[in-house]
Amino acid sequence: MRKVARAILVLVVLFVLGVTGLLVARSRTAEVESLGAAPADADLRIKEVDLEEETRGIRWRLKAEQALLYEQTGQTSLRNLAVTVYERNQTWTIVGDQGDVDRESKDVEVRGNVVVTADDGLRLETSVLRWDADQRRLWTDEEVRLSRQGSTVVGQGFEVRTDDEAATIGGRVHARFATRERAR
Repeated sequence: MRKVARAILVLVVLFVLGVTGLLVARSRTAEVESLGAAPADADLRIKEVDLEEETRGIRWRLKAEQALLYEQTGQTSLRNLAVTVYERNQTWTIVGDQGDVDRESKDVEVRGNVVVTADDGLRLETSVLRWDADQRRLWTDEEVRLSRQGSTVVGQGFEVRTDDEAATIGGRVHARFATRERAR
């Protein structure tokens, strides 16, 4: 569980740092295409975002159908996003229908069909996943499902704090562990 907590934390931290820096820097020179029904109060609308960066030796890539930047509030909203983090020994992907990044606080929220997967088969599913940069906390109050190789743990709420690198699943927890024969 410690490895899971650490890996998810790395994924979110890299996402926050990279999205904030790159969207602001590249949005100044990006080709902007009219999106029609997009919110009129956005200061900048970017269609088909595809950013790749390396931060602290870890490469990551963000793809989103659309990014909306709001200068006055310091918010960036993403639609249909996917972030892939390429670590030395593992690759992680997080997808969601929508996401918000607070460029000042570096807080992130991903909503709607949120799925975090690792190339070793670990999968986390929930409807909302949040990152609080000040507290270095990744959490959701919604139902969460962790699964790998036929084993599943379901609970209400999930939290990872980077200081202790421990993951907690709250509420009534239901776990089903596959035997080695079933897991294959």
